[in-house]
Amino acid sequence: MRLLLDTHALLWWWADDAQLSAAARSAIGDRANEVLVSAASAWEIATKQRLGRLSMVAADGAAFERMVSADGFEMLPVTAAHAWRAGALTHVHRDPFDRMLAAQSELEAMTLLTRDPVFATLGLGITLHW
Repeated sequence: MRLLLDTHALLWWWADDAQLSAAARSAIGDRANEVLVSAASAWEIATKQRLGRLSMVAADGAAFERMVSADGFEMLPVTAAHAWRAGALTHVHRDPFDRMLAAQSELEAMTLLTRDPVFATLGLGITLHW
């Protein structure tokens, strides 16, 4: 399975947080799965750190990428096609990070690992796992 981690899933994985469901933890830890982390998650984490809404996760983009790589995950860059699809979504959900993850999940045919129920309302037919 190709999994795209929602930002909260990534943070909870790193923190070994009990909020990460057993099924999500198992899917992330299963080495048969390809686990990807969007560049949008780096953007979201950096933004929340700057606003003081998240304690320090990484000092910069290079440190973030090293953390992702250390877990055997792959970085998924944001392409123009992803940006266009995210911007064109007609659903009223305004969170740009969620819109990008939805677009990437749809265009790259990946399962989005998230507990956020908003993704089920977007009408994209993306596969969700939690």
